[in-house]
Amino acid sequence: MRTLALRSPLPAIFRGPWRTFSTTTAVRALSTEVLRNQSRGGLPRFHSPSLPSSKGSIVQVQGDEFWHMTKVLRLRVGDRVELFDGAGGLVEGCIHNVDRSWLDVISVEDTKIVPLKGVQWHVYAAFGTLKGGRADWLVEKCTELGASSVTPLLTERSPSISENRVDRLERVVLAAVKQCQRLHEMVLNPPMTFKSFLPIVAQSEFLIFLAAAEAAPVMRSLSLSNVEAVGLMVVGPEGDFTEEEVNLMKGAGAKPVGLGPCRLRVETATIALLSTLMLWSDAHNKHATEGNLDLGKCTR
Repeated sequence: MRTLALRSPLPAIFRGPWRTFSTTTAVRALSTEVLRNQSRGGLPRFHSPSLPSSKGSIVQVQGDEFWHMTKVLRLRVGDRVELFDGAGGLVEGCIHNVDRSWLDVISVEDTKIVPLKGVQWHVYAAFGTLKGGRADWLVEKCTELGASSVTPLLTERSPSISENRVDRLERVVLAAVKQCQRLHEMVLNPPMTFKSFLPIVAQSEFLIFLAAAEAAPVMRSLSLSNVEAVGLMVVGPEGDFTEEEVNLMKGAGAKPVGLGPCRLRVETATIALLSTLMLWSDAHNKHATEGNLDLGKCTR
């Protein structure tokens, strides 16, 4: 089984050592902004690459997250927040000190670790030529729907994607992760050429679905498939894959699936297929969990 090499898109925007805090801190009433966030379902949440392992530790927050806390939400000393690391870790904390370019957050509980659940879907889409914010929308919605990773695929009809655009997409991912309350980051991988991608298809033991015109409907293919722990989905560029590229992927083991009678844009096809796969695998996982619970077995 081939292991997918994934790169974390979340920037290192936190600096400063951990310090133990033992003095009792009075927590004032939450600000209006925090109360608004609570009414929407919880405390405001921010990313930190590392979290304290025990109650009473302090982490220093800098960079974009500091700006968001103090300039956008106008949080102050005493306000409560949540920090997450993108790997399932979550901790509630209280702002202890605010300086001109950083602030301290003290943890008020031990860090919780939430394990990954369900099928991990990895998206390979040729969206390098998309304009007008369509690539941003594609990546944002993949994040919200729960994709494990997105890889820009470089094909004959979509041969490049600018480095500046990749940097922007990484910021889109982080914002979407926070907005949709994900605890596990959505990884934006470096662009991959079709030549490099083909061996992944050939050597993979995972489910691989290829969006293709005139293929059998996706629901028919899913009815004949078993749910696995990991899956790959592939969507071509504007103008679609070339006939040679399609034949090479089919020969390597990808299963073509149709998405209806209409011609779809790249981003529409990506979200349509991902939504279908997420709902299908989620339904099967819940059914399996309920069955295991009926039998008195432990589930993941």
